[in-house]
Amino acid sequence: MTGLGTDAVLSLVQDVAAEFVSPRFRALAEGQVMEKRPGDLVTVADREAEVALTAALTGAYPDAVVLGEEAFAADSSLLARYLGADHAFTVDPVDGTKNFVNGSPDYAVMVCETRAGEAVRSWIWQPEHQVAWVAERGAGVWRNGTRMHRRPVGEGQEPRGVTSIWTLRGQALEDLPTMRLSWVCCGVDYPRLIEGECDYILYGRSNAWDHAPGTLMVAEAGGRFGHPDGSAYTPRSTGPGLVVAADPRTYAVVQRRARLAFPPRS
Repeated sequence: MTGLGTDAVLSLVQDVAAEFVSPRFRALAEGQVMEKRPGDLVTVADREAEVALTAALTGAYPDAVVLGEEAFAADSSLLARYLGADHAFTVDPVDGTKNFVNGSPDYAVMVCETRAGEAVRSWIWQPEHQVAWVAERGAGVWRNGTRMHRRPVGEGQEPRGVTSIWTLRGQALEDLPTMRLSWVCCGVDYPRLIEGECDYILYGRSNAWDHAPGTLMVAEAGGRFGHPDGSAYTPRSTGPGLVVAADPRTYAVVQRRARLAFPPRS
């Protein structure tokens, strides 16, 4: 098998979710939920889905590096191979694992393809919502087959922010309105921003498997993103923090204030 079309990858993601993830939603047995480290959960669904997705992607693209969240947890040297790869994929088999474990439908299966460190295609499948998001660089972002555009925040409107950083929940960035808790799942957060449920998102980390899929979608919808210190985000970024906004002006407003919440990089 050589190469997979965009629709074929979406079908792969949906099939893997149907086989390994959805049957365990609200049906996890004792011993099927573990901790990678305190508070960081992983389930058998995460592990089995990632193995299946990785096998299919490497079968179609033998020279590509596949960076899976669970594979990285088991072997941190995988990150260096990914960062140096001309062709790669990121895989998050169950994004929002805590939501999944707690019975919340706000979880997703995510894949992103990169070429020379830039995202070129991405997929987010929300099994319980039956919503598929697909993006191709330069060709737009699509929700269940409908092309999506994010309307900019209006002049004079205060941007509505959400964050997954628990210590900033209920806090404000200087004179901006108080931030509320995000959906605690990048595979839901990014789509909700595009749909207009919020105007910016503030993250504490920039792991590629979490953010490469959604940032491509936001870019194709007309949004903007970058690190709080103003540096550009790419799927090869490893620096702290990420600001994702509905439009360039909102990004500039939030980034100037968000940089104070993160210490300077050495």
